[in-house]
Amino acid sequence: MLNKDELLRRTNSGLDVFKHYIPVQWKTGRNFLNPLYEDRKASCNVYFDRRNSVYKIKDFGNDEYSGDCFFFVGKLKGLNCNNGADFVEILKIINREMILGLDNSDYTPVPQSNPQKGSLTAPEPSKSKPYNIIQQKFNQKELDFWLRSGITPEILKLYRAVSLKEFRSENKDGKSFSYTSSENEPLFGYIGKRYVKIYRPFSEIRFLYGGNIGESYCFGLEQLPAKGDTLFITGGEKDVMTLAAHGFHAICFNSETSTIPTGIIYKLTFRFKHIVLLYDADKTGIDSAIKHEKALAEYGVKRLLLPLSGEKKEKDITDYFIKGNSRKEFRQLFIDFLDNLYSETMTMLKSCEIDFNNPPAKAEEVISAGDVPLGTQGNILCITGGEGTGKSNYVAALIAGSIIKDSRNIDTLGINVRDNSDGKAVLLYDTEQSEVQLFKNVSNLLKRAKLNEKPEELRAFSLTGMSRKERLQAIVQSMDKYHYEYEGIRLVVIDGIADLVLSANDEAESIRIVDELYRLAGIYRTCIVSVLHYVPNGLKLRGHLGSELQRKAAAIVSIELDSEPSVSVVKALKVRDGSPLDVPLMQFSWDKELGMHIYIGEKPREEKEKRKEKELATVAREIFGVQKHLTYIDLCDRIQQTMDVKERTAKSYIKYMREKEIIIKDPSNQNYFMIGHIF
Repeated sequence: MLNKDELLRRTNSGLDVFKHYIPVQWKTGRNFLNPLYEDRKASCNVYFDRRNSVYKIKDFGNDEYSGDCFFFVGKLKGLNCNNGADFVEILKIINREMILGLDNSDYTPVPQSNPQKGSLTAPEPSKSKPYNIIQQKFNQKELDFWLRSGITPEILKLYRAVSLKEFRSENKDGKSFSYTSSENEPLFGYIGKRYVKIYRPFSEIRFLYGGNIGESYCFGLEQLPAKGDTLFITGGEKDVMTLAAHGFHAICFNSETSTIPTGIIYKLTFRFKHIVLLYDADKTGIDSAIKHEKALAEYGVKRLLLPLSGEKKEKDITDYFIKGNSRKEFRQLFIDFLDNLYSETMTMLKSCEIDFNNPPAKAEEVISAGDVPLGTQGNILCITGGEGTGKSNYVAALIAGSIIKDSRNIDTLGINVRDNSDGKAVLLYDTEQSEVQLFKNVSNLLKRAKLNEKPEELRAFSLTGMSRKERLQAIVQSMDKYHYEYEGIRLVVIDGIADLVLSANDEAESIRIVDELYRLAGIYRTCIVSVLHYVPNGLKLRGHLGSELQRKAAAIVSIELDSEPSVSVVKALKVRDGSPLDVPLMQFSWDKELGMHIYIGEKPREEKEKRKEKELATVAREIFGVQKHLTYIDLCDRIQQTMDVKERTAKSYIKYMREKEIIIKDPSNQNYFMIGHIF
């Protein structure tokens, strides 16, 4: 029968109950932090009360949290141990969650399973338990059960969830037991390398284990991509698969109340922008999410509360989708979460956004040249040049090409730009231009794009009124918000990257800024165009900021004035795939009649060859200025480092420099040297 004395007899005078529900490591008679509240000093312990022959918990700091195992479970569940009806409920909870079998007259011990949601922690077997399973094909009724949550046979296969005909194992006393699948009580299994976790959705005992589940059980970890935007932590395996079926990444630990390994979370922070707790909307789920959010605060883990009642059939993400909510509605729920998270920044940034319905007084992927990619998803494209060379107009042409939704013929100054037929965000952050001038510039680029009004997905911000620290924060958080709002970002332009740091020669700041932009480009799979407002020197940029961009950018494009001052020349200083000297020299100039710059074609081949010879001579002078004689291998390495090119390209440059007699090979020792160093 289910009564107090029998329950104490089956649980070693209540000691096993404390072991089941207290999540921290502890020993009888030794102090530990009381899990019933936010205890800051270890001042409670579990001891044996010889007078009453039961184990009790004693809190020396707050005696209100002292009592026997029934009192303890009652506190956890919000029940009053002194109330008769509540006490019976406490007995039922312990019996059910510890699977004591006291509701059966012919009691047979069964292995301890995962407690139902509501216990403080989920038990994890300390040693491997022998088991045997018989798999079977999913029948239609079982598939229908999973499909209600959107979980397809492909998802089941991906997560190694199977239908079982039978499960056999042993309890801790070595006695055998088994469960068989039936029409009303199906039997499913989550198959691991050394274990199986049994799921019986319509049975009183819902979860069982076989084998060794280990101490760091994390369902869904193997199925995660290398990088992603958001990762949800849910309460159970079914919720993980439900989210996967709707296109979201998720994992779960043994239960909502299980301790989350910080080592796993730390590693995942490098792979995901957001890690969000998405637990049940009932009291246990909410309390557990709050607890974990505090414990994982240093890793930036947040929690999202589902708009559900918290009742039995309306509390988790699976219930959310079963109710008829779509992927789009869940995305909007997450966007609202970001709005709240970034409310202060977005409010501040709103005042910086160009309002085309209220214009200021008086006034304001990707990218390739021919067959050579310059700006690609997940990378940075740097545009540099001196004052008055036409950088802003060149950038405006890139933006114009990225906001059109069709293949209309517009002049992008010789550069190929992927259109925006899928309506992704295009973001322009200007750190130098006034609000009036920026409005004018954007109006001109709309004219180039042959658009009568600004597309909704184009957002232009004048950040001149913000401090340098605030500018980067505004860029980071607004990119995240618009990524979700427009389901992606086509192009980001930062016109004046040097104005994000106190000094372009500050090495630490330069590294931090470029690393952050490179990380954002990867997370949001977009191309970030950074405009650097100073003159390049040969094939290298000046300052630590320039050096970092030289190292991280996929391409660097320089805008320079030609010998004819009215003509600007576009040349590549670096391209990740190929040689920058093989990119055509493109030209553009101002057309008074059209009121904009126009593309006037490539420079003649002779000019291209002349430029190649001149710049390789500059590189050679730099290399041989340090060491007069170099072997072929050393020279190849120096060219790769200086020009940031691949080995194959460096070898082709050596061949070219020999043909042009920029360098000479000494037949006596096979070393190379410049003609100027022959004597």
